[in-house]
Amino acid sequence: MTNTLDQVTEFTLNRSAEDIPASAREAAALLLLDTIGVLIAAGPMEAGVIARDTAALMFASSDPAFSARMLFDGRRASLAGAAYATATQTDNLDAHDGFNPVKGHIGVAVVPALAALAEQRPDLSGPDALAAMIVGYEIAGRAGLALHATVSDYHTSGAWNALGVAAMAARMRGYSSEQLRQALGIAEFHGPRSQMMREIATPTMLHDGSGWGALVGLSAAILAERGFTGAPAITIEADEVEAHWADLGSVWQVEQQYIKPYPICRWAHAAIDGVRLLMHQHSLSHQQIKSIRINSFHEAACLFSDRPQTTSQAQYSLPFAAAAQAVHGRIGVEHISGAGLADPEVAKVMSRIEVAESPRHSARFPQGRWADVVIETTDGAAYESGDLNARGGPESPLSQPEIIDKFTGFAAPVLGAARADNIRAAILELPQSGSVFSRLSGLLYDPSAG
Repeated sequence: MTNTLDQVTEFTLNRSAEDIPASAREAAALLLLDTIGVLIAAGPMEAGVIARDTAALMFASSDPAFSARMLFDGRRASLAGAAYATATQTDNLDAHDGFNPVKGHIGVAVVPALAALAEQRPDLSGPDALAAMIVGYEIAGRAGLALHATVSDYHTSGAWNALGVAAMAARMRGYSSEQLRQALGIAEFHGPRSQMMREIATPTMLHDGSGWGALVGLSAAILAERGFTGAPAITIEADEVEAHWADLGSVWQVEQQYIKPYPICRWAHAAIDGVRLLMHQHSLSHQQIKSIRINSFHEAACLFSDRPQTTSQAQYSLPFAAAAQAVHGRIGVEHISGAGLADPEVAKVMSRIEVAESPRHSARFPQGRWADVVIETTDGAAYESGDLNARGGPESPLSQPEIIDKFTGFAAPVLGAARADNIRAAILELPQSGSVFSRLSGLLYDPSAG
């Protein structure tokens, strides 16, 4: 029987784009579109500005062959630095895709790495770009499953999406099997195994560690390319994790990701959906709300409960998100930043919200993100949503038009409708034979403003 490392090596280095199902390539294109939209919207935010400036200052390269431009900025940094900047920027607008079983995110690191690596591959075809991206998703997702199963703490996504980034680099830069092995081991060893619940309790710009995951993954690859050693990666080579890799190449985790309808931690999404549903079904205005009771799983009940003062806090606040949905009927970037944080109507509704843990919802986590909502109105009526699971995952996916609408809503206000539409068209044609990644990359580097 082929051992796990051989299986990972064969899949990463030798699986051709033509040998990947069309459904997986189509899914990857939609994930790419969604992630690009989020990173565009995140560009003007303070965290993204700081990350890009820091990459230019601290993570530059003396060799053009190891550098890349930062997306929607244009300044050059090292391959690792450019990926770090964009991943950190994207991570700070909590609207990017995720994977339920690992309680975390892959595209936030994989897409910036793809863009950086593609700078050195002007001949890259659309199908080959998507194949590299799919390798990143498949390796990162299984590394996350293996790591979660073998350690006691709940760590951020950067701890394991670094391995997906390293695998992508090995594929796109033509590594040997031994270079791949060393890159994976280095990436795993240095992956930021930071404590996620600390960030949940006190939200900051640290978010989910994925900026450092991207930085570590690409740095690990270049170290291995130059002869540095660091194997083995125990999340791949240890006997006890073999089962997590058995379906590599037959089950496509890239088709199992969720895409968020809201720029809020997904732990809050079922509750937001419950408020949305009841307000719509019963034609309620926020002025009619006497109270909102939200029952959800333990981790959701632990989300930030005070009135948020920053965008980071707002994205991890279930009561704030539910109140914003009740008041505005939607949650946009403008509601979780700037003047939106001090909206007096949102504050009034937020003061009427109670959040509690429900054992039945906790029992269904992390496979699902469940909640139920009860709204009591000022005239004494009470409306119940029933149990709801967050939308956007494979059990209740967003449609392609919904994903495109989300992209346009995020990208057009920053770039203008024409440029956003050109980016959308270039991404959605990538699965086609004969498409080239350079058509897209030519749209990605001019600064967002102007």
